[in-house]
Amino acid sequence: MDSLGEAEKYLKPSTPLQGYGGDTKKRVWIVDENESSNEVFLSATVLEQKGDYLIVEMADRTKLEVHIENTEQMNPEKFDRTEDMAELTYLNEASVLHNLKQRYQSNLIYTYSGLFCVTINPYKLFPIYTDRVVQMYRGKKRTEMPPHIYGITDQAYQQVLRNKENQSILITGESGAGKTENTKKVIQYFASVAATGVKQTEFANLEEKIIQANPVLEAFGNARTIRNDNSSRFGKFIRIHFSNTGKIAGADIEYYLLEKSRVILQQPGERSYHIFYQLLKCIDRTELKGFLKSKSPSEYRILSKGIESVDSINDSKEFQNTLVAMDILGFTELERNSLFQIVTAILIFGNISCQQRRNEEQASFTQESFELADRVGHLLGIKSEDLKKSLLKPRIKVGNEWVYQGRSAEQVEASIGALSMSLYDRMFKWIVDRINQTLDTKAAKNFFIGVLDIAGFEIFAINSFEQLCINYTNEKLQQFFNHHMFVIEQEEYRKEGIEWTFIDFGLDLQSCIDLIEKPMGLLALLDEECVFPKATDKSYVEKIVTSQEGKSPNFAKCKFVSGGQRPHFEIAHYAGMVPYTVRDWLVKNKDPLNESVVELFKKSTEQLISVIYEDFVAVSDATGPSKQKKGSKFTTVAQTHKTSLSKLLDNLYNTQPHFVRCIIPNEMKKAGVTDSQLVLHQLRCNGVLEGIRICRRGFPNRMSFEDFKHRYAILAPRAIPEGFMDGRKVSESLITALELDKNEYRIGNSKVFFKAGVVGKLEDLRNQNLSKIVLLFQARCRGWLMRKNYQKMQSQKLALVVLQKNCKNHLILRNWAWWRLFTKVKPILKVSRTEEDLKKRDDEIVRLSDRAKLLERERWWSYRTEMLRH
Repeated sequence: MDSLGEAEKYLKPSTPLQGYGGDTKKRVWIVDENESSNEVFLSATVLEQKGDYLIVEMADRTKLEVHIENTEQMNPEKFDRTEDMAELTYLNEASVLHNLKQRYQSNLIYTYSGLFCVTINPYKLFPIYTDRVVQMYRGKKRTEMPPHIYGITDQAYQQVLRNKENQSILITGESGAGKTENTKKVIQYFASVAATGVKQTEFANLEEKIIQANPVLEAFGNARTIRNDNSSRFGKFIRIHFSNTGKIAGADIEYYLLEKSRVILQQPGERSYHIFYQLLKCIDRTELKGFLKSKSPSEYRILSKGIESVDSINDSKEFQNTLVAMDILGFTELERNSLFQIVTAILIFGNISCQQRRNEEQASFTQESFELADRVGHLLGIKSEDLKKSLLKPRIKVGNEWVYQGRSAEQVEASIGALSMSLYDRMFKWIVDRINQTLDTKAAKNFFIGVLDIAGFEIFAINSFEQLCINYTNEKLQQFFNHHMFVIEQEEYRKEGIEWTFIDFGLDLQSCIDLIEKPMGLLALLDEECVFPKATDKSYVEKIVTSQEGKSPNFAKCKFVSGGQRPHFEIAHYAGMVPYTVRDWLVKNKDPLNESVVELFKKSTEQLISVIYEDFVAVSDATGPSKQKKGSKFTTVAQTHKTSLSKLLDNLYNTQPHFVRCIIPNEMKKAGVTDSQLVLHQLRCNGVLEGIRICRRGFPNRMSFEDFKHRYAILAPRAIPEGFMDGRKVSESLITALELDKNEYRIGNSKVFFKAGVVGKLEDLRNQNLSKIVLLFQARCRGWLMRKNYQKMQSQKLALVVLQKNCKNHLILRNWAWWRLFTKVKPILKVSRTEEDLKKRDDEIVRLSDRAKLLERERWWSYRTEMLRH
């Protein structure tokens, strides 16, 4: 792999971790019983085993006795910060959580988990999305590069080019987990590697238009939540179309489950959709400044419950970005002004208040509200008098006759809220359709890659109708993943010629899905109750308890809980038991509107208002000639959602899917900090642990014959004959020598497959053999060093004897007169200078010889030069 430059330290581990050491068979994970701790599992060392119980020592030296079933095996150190968690030999919750925490604390936010790419929100910018990184991932296999969203994206793109099949990338996670940002990176990658390169034509800047669709969708569809300053409050499926040559040929967007209630109500610390605050901040730049008396969000009832500003968002700058994006997407000035008129009208609409007439059920507007209603009527292109009359005394059909019904103050204000939400919802749908119109081209669209950005599974303290729809969606998406994993595993085993009883893992979730969507299921019964005028939430709960209790394994009636409101029933989803509270479910499902006001909208002089309501079907109009057909044209929210979901799944089943799961590390939005409880909860909810459960039922660990021989030949070296031998036969001989249970492995055509945990046992045996070899090698080395040292000491001893002998002779001779005379005469004797004279003579001979050779060479060159002249 070439250098990734500055991005490399954020994609590959730069320094090795300090291992925990010791025998992995003696290291286990146990559940942390301390409720105040953020940890879920603690590491422990096994001291001894007593039957089904283990005596373990914790990090603080305390000793505990735990049941063996309450422990999880720890992986060998070679799996620390592994890039693909499917390769972990012990696939358990503790090991997965530990690996993700290790990588996150090393600034490695992407990790593979089998078919998943798991990403943890870093809460700061990393230089890993540059053009250089894009080019590094282009055309590379997944195993050739570190985990990255670009790895998944390029894999999808290359499969379009190679296999000519539609692809999909499913990005899910909780609010604040980074779904929107990763979706942007996917689109930017395609815009970079599949640009058309065409200039000055209708295709010019198509890639830029696709990218610029995002600021508009974020302005109208994103909001500030407790967890995320820029949270998408809708799901979207973005299809990017490609030509046969792999160039972008267009795009389109489908959206799901826009959070309409946020238009009129926000939780403390949150905001409504960005466009409200952008427009208020920059109202002076528009033609609407005369309609709004204040630029402060707190002056408007629908915004007053939330906060006014967010530190990380510059509303003025974002409004300018929205305007620029609209220009690039081809929105006309009239269309843009019409959108802002609707937003302004909703702000004013929410400030209309009513008062109850004394001793009457009829409500009336306050004096200030008459003026506000005039402004709303002008902005929406309808007569204000008709608007006031339709709000206070709407025209309804009773039997075959039309009558005017008086409304209470509470009913009028509820009607205004419902109309505001409807206006915003239909406006958003028109915006998406308008963007699709811009992104559609006349180029041939041969294949597409769909990017699904949708909210993940939700388990709150109080779970209502919205959570049921979201969780139902995720249950279907998880079933889709399970089924796809089954197909992938089946194909892998078939290709390798492995004998295995195939299990369609998607069927595991079918009973829960049937509970929700089948006839006499929760949604069908809800739709049925919506038909009856006197039906209530209570009658609905009674009906589902009667029809499902004791019949569906996934349904349970909640037991009484002292204090607080008791949930009405529980559903066993793949992510766990979820309690649901039925409150206003019938109203939410019917989504009733004041039909008299809607009829005014349909006849509005503002073209956009009339267009967005032209397909509205009133409940009274939906009444057929017979009782069986009554309500047949009226569509509930549940029916609409089921239809959209069915269409989405039809699209997904016709694609080759890729999966990205986004994780929130902590609630404080701090970089480098992980809340283990929170992360584990999300791993359960977004299907990562479900995928691991499926892995454990097959043979998740696999390696090629060459890798298996190279790594584990040390366990039985004599089982491998010398010379060349077929890889399969070598593997069979090695496994036979290791005496593995037949149920623990399978030998394919090119790989060896192992059950979860087998590779860990082999690693322990390998470590033991390596320890023996290293110890023997150390012993040989130490023996050699000691022998060398002994020989040195022997030589030193001999030298010491010679030195001592010479010293003794010197001491004897130094005072002897003849020795003293000899030492004085020797320097003046000629014979003593003989060696010196001989050395000087030899040096002179060498010098003269070199000089002679040099002169001879010079004469030859002179002669040659002279000859060449003549």
